[in-house]
This record gives sequence, structure tokens and C-alpha cells, in this order.
Amino acid sequence: MVEILIIYYSRSGSTAEMAQCIARGVERVEGARAKIRTVPEVSPVCAAVTDSIPPSGPPYVTLEDLKNCDGLALGSPTHFGNMAAALKHFIDSTSGLWFSAALAGKPGGAFTSTSSMHGGQESTLLTMLLPLLHHGMVLVGLPSSETALLETKTGGTPYGPSRLTGTDLEFSDHERSLCRAFGTRLARIASILKDAPAA
Repeated sequence: MVEILIIYYSRSGSTAEMAQCIARGVERVEGARAKIRTVPEVSPVCAAVTDSIPPSGPPYVTLEDLKNCDGLALGSPTHFGNMAAALKHFIDSTSGLWFSAALAGKPGGAFTSTSSMHGGQESTLLTMLLPLLHHGMVLVGLPSSETALLETKTGGTPYGPSRLTGTDLEFSDHERSLCRAFGTRLARIASILKDAPAA
């Protein structure tokens, strides 16, 4: 059994919907299961105090969740070409896992949503991949063999799934297809790497 941890931050629900779609892709792979977690808000003024259990949706992620996963998908809306502060705040707390190389050799990737066509999807994905490289993870994106990547008029990048969420846009078939393909790819690679001899 391999477990793919899907961590996301979502304000309007668009990134959360992507996380669910990626989870469905993970669970297409025999012996794989998705574990969805979110992160709490952060305050721009002072340290935010919040309940340990969110009022709705999945539980907040813990370092133990991260340590025990076999693969990772990070999701965030695009905020000025970068990930949201809430997700970055959690990532910044993972130094202990970096010191122990807990994520080294495991597959990881990123996904994002944005309200405008040129809102910085690709730069957001690239900046989200940098911490995964520091952790020694094997980066997973979307290859050109995914035909939806070549046909999409909304979201989708080689660096990971993206979604265009403008005021009247639905989650497109291409965006859904790429989210599922990304989840399946992560789970397959995690299965191969988990069974591989240590390097």
C-alpha cells in the first residue's frame, strides 16, 4: 500500500476541488490511497490562534502525516506568482524532516489555481517545487503524452495541474483530466520507488 498525501490551502474552494480530483486519480492505482489534508489560515498582524480541528473539510496536516507519506502533492491558489502564505508557513516548519531526510527519494509535485489566464500559474508551481527539491524529493509533473495538456484552453502545465477560475468559469474537462492524471502518475511512481532498493 502506498499513501499519497495531498496538502492544500484553499480560500474559495477551487484548489480544494482540485485536491479531490487528484485523489480520485491516486485511487485509480491498485494499492494506493490518497490522504487529503489542509493548513490553517495565518494572520497578517500577529500569530493566528485557531482550533486544532477545522470547522469543515479535511483535518489540518501534521509533520507526522508528511513523514509517513509515500508521495506528496502540494496545492495552493496563486498569490502574486507564488504560493499562499498559509501553505508556505507550514512548509517552513518542516526543517526537522529535512534534517532527517524523511522525504528524500519520494515523489512530489504541485498544483495551483488562479483567477486570471496570466496570473502566474507556472511561477507558482515552480516556487512550490523548490522546497521539494531541498527535501530530496523526486519531482513529478505532467508529460506531453497527456493529450489534455496539448489541447487545454484553460489550465494545465508541464509543471503540474493548474486551474483557471475566473468569475464564470467551471472546472473544465481538460483540467479535471490533468488532475486525475497527475494523481495517478504520483501513485504509480510512489509504488515503484517504494519497492526499489535503497540508493
